[in-house]
Amino acid sequence: MLGLMLFCCTFFCSNNKINDTTMQSVSYLALGDSYTIGECVPEPERFPVQTTRLLRSKGIPVEDPVIVATTGWTTDELKAGIEAAGIRGTYDLVTLLIGVNNQYRGRSVENYIPEFTGLLQQALAFAGNRPTRVVVLSIPDWGVTPFAEGRDRAAIAQEIDAYNAAGKAIAASMHVAWLDITHYTREAVQDASLVAGDGLHPSGKDYARWANDLSSVLQQALH
Repeated sequence: MLGLMLFCCTFFCSNNKINDTTMQSVSYLALGDSYTIGECVPEPERFPVQTTRLLRSKGIPVEDPVIVATTGWTTDELKAGIEAAGIRGTYDLVTLLIGVNNQYRGRSVENYIPEFTGLLQQALAFAGNRPTRVVVLSIPDWGVTPFAEGRDRAAIAQEIDAYNAAGKAIAASMHVAWLDITHYTREAVQDASLVAGDGLHPSGKDYARWANDLSSVLQQALH
């Protein structure tokens, strides 16, 4: 009996080790602007990096995220940036967050719709045409930050809501998950610690909340 028990223990433990060593790593592409690159926060506090860390803590072997994002980018500039970065092949996970600079520069939602649609189609292609592996994050409301002092905050919120409504509808039409993080950013009215030192961008504390929600969505997508 003892011999049988030792055999079973050795057999199953060996199998577990084989499974652990043969797990495929998960690739992650994050597309966006200042919110994705984490303007004014340390690299470990960027939401793609925090998301990766959370997924790893759940036993998912995610590679360091490939981030294609620059502060100030609009939809057309992100498209050019993707081309310049030479992104090719497919990724297991793709996130897209873009549009705040379109709104900031006074561009219309009607202009945003076709450009955002093209970017989301591109994100889908990067994900191997697997809609469940793509997540769109909503545009944050920068109108609540100290940077917006003296501006029409209500108008900013209304415009961002219009952008987000358009983005959410496009994501739904492509069966892509939509993650609303805008409500988190609006809490900065009561909690200054949610804003980074520049008085405009989210802090690592706020990004942590995005990452927590995003990691749950991505974990589900991988199962």
